Amino acid sequence: MLKIGDVAPDFEADTTEGRIRFHEWVGNSWAVLFSHPKDFTPVCTTELGYMAKIKPEFDRRNTKIIGISVDPVDSHKRWSNDIKETQGAAPNYPMIGDPELKISKLYGMLPATLEGSCEGRTPADNQTVRNVFVVGPDKKVKLIIVYPMTTGRNFDEVLRVIDSLQLTSKHQLATPVNWKPGEDVIIAGSVSDEEARKRYPAGWKAPRPYLRIVPAPGGVEPAGV
Repeated sequence: MLKIGDVAPDFEADTTEGRIRFHEWVGNSWAVLFSHPKDFTPVCTTELGYMAKIKPEFDRRNTKIIGISVDPVDSHKRWSNDIKETQGAAPNYPMIGDPELKISKLYGMLPATLEGSCEGRTPADNQTVRNVFVVGPDKKVKLIIVYPMTTGRNFDEVLRVIDSLQLTSKHQLATPVNWKPGEDVIIAGSVSDEEARKRYPAGWKAPRPYLRIVPAPGGVEPAGV
């Protein structure tokens, strides 16, 4: 089973935008890989349409989007017409075809011992294929969220997490509960008080010694970062 910090498994696959090798496709960007148990399913139809509408927000964060379903690419293309008609936007990002279930198994969404293909399988058979993986430019997994079939995913939350991940990967910081860009952040525990004084000469709020709160980096980065 994949864990945060693991290297995202590389693979080659056919997509609605041609054949890709995943690591090469990610390149120096961040990436969101989100999976679907079956084409022509109602909740996923709404999700794919919404992702198409907010793709510019991911672009702005240097983050690529790619979907995956266990059905073949030609089925994805037919589904795309339904998505456009019902949601007002068709997928404007690649969708991976995984009819042999190889990638779903590789990413731990289906048992590795499972035999057969997508033929004859129902959404209920594939209900564990409802994951969101965020992958960094280093090709490591930064986030895994698994959703039930009956609950639509919150992709605004995925954007919020990417904002946090990108900020904290650049600075030795952490973000508190319900954090949004621009709000105060926490100095990481790995930074000593001595080092923190160099970076934050104005000091910090500390309701407890281990809870050191500073403004989020703005136009002027803290010294030494």
